[in-house]
Amino acid sequence: MAGLAPAPFCGMLLADFGASVIRVDRTEVPPAADCLARGKRSISINLKTEQGTDVLKRLCTKADVLLEPFRSGVMESLDLGPTTMLNINPKLIYARLTGYGQEGKWKKTSGHDINYAAMSGALSFLGRREHRPTPPINLLADFAGGGITCAYGILLALLERHKTGKGQVIDCAMVDGTAYASTFLFASKAHPILRNSVWGDKRGENLLDSGAPFYDCYQTSDGKFMAVGAIEPKFYSYLLQGLELDINQQPSQYDRKFWPEMKQKFTQIFASRTRDEWCTIFQNLDACVTPVLDVEEAGNHNINSDRNVFFTDADGVQLPSPAPRLHGKVNKLQQTKQDLVYGKHTEEILLENDFNSKEIKELIQNDIIKQAHFKSSL
Repeated sequence: MAGLAPAPFCGMLLADFGASVIRVDRTEVPPAADCLARGKRSISINLKTEQGTDVLKRLCTKADVLLEPFRSGVMESLDLGPTTMLNINPKLIYARLTGYGQEGKWKKTSGHDINYAAMSGALSFLGRREHRPTPPINLLADFAGGGITCAYGILLALLERHKTGKGQVIDCAMVDGTAYASTFLFASKAHPILRNSVWGDKRGENLLDSGAPFYDCYQTSDGKFMAVGAIEPKFYSYLLQGLELDINQQPSQYDRKFWPEMKQKFTQIFASRTRDEWCTIFQNLDACVTPVLDVEEAGNHNINSDRNVFFTDADGVQLPSPAPRLHGKVNKLQQTKQDLVYGKHTEEILLENDFNSKEIKELIQNDIIKQAHFKSSL
């Protein structure tokens, strides 16, 4: 079912690795802009009609997975809930990707990535000293806690079905997924050793949240940035070497009372040279120091180009390649356009699923389905 960021991303993950993914769009209005539609096809169905829901039910008799991103109760109101659909196809994997899940007082509450990250507790960890929490764009809940977690759940359900022959209902709430992805944060704060070495009392004053001078980003003289992750003493010694600082003249790496002083010192030194100059200095020092690459630079840097981490799609846009890589398997992306025209494959999909031409014509005439038509550019 068509939706916003997490559901399209989940579908894209599956399509990238060979799944046949169909986006179910509405007939009356175009879907929201979808830049994650590669490798998919589109069918437009009017699900506000009984005939329309019947079309989807027939399609699901052969489907492996139905993914829906609506708040609790929406699919049931259309007579497309999991009870109905698993009665039609007992082997169906019915994946429900929502913010707050299918149970509890919040199940019908609206929200976005920032809300789910906030309610999971994860957002409270993110931000600099004496600053408000900083959301990591919408990567945390939409994609890590949502799309990836849901795809993982679908694969688990398929494995279970392989053993039992039965379908499954997946309740993938982005709050749940975000909290789960943040397990290290919660567990380390409670750990008898890590709670002192990794954490302190305040956000932004700790080992991994920009509190430590050796784990942060620094601006260079040309307005660009270097990322420093010299956590271990060996790497820290190389960092100081690259910065031309005598390790014997510096305070102990993990003496927190000197962190603000050392951070100021690092800031001034990094600001004295360009990013490229720092790259040259650190290229032969194993200090865990790297440039912060922007969108235009990342795909062309040899660390990524050597491994084809990015590919160029049919629109000429450079995008990340599927991951992980499976040994001996070549992942050949379908070179579809980023924007998938809604209803582009309606007739094609129905014919593949045993609808005859007469049925399809009547469904189009009765505004139950829509087939997009294109004018020749010749």
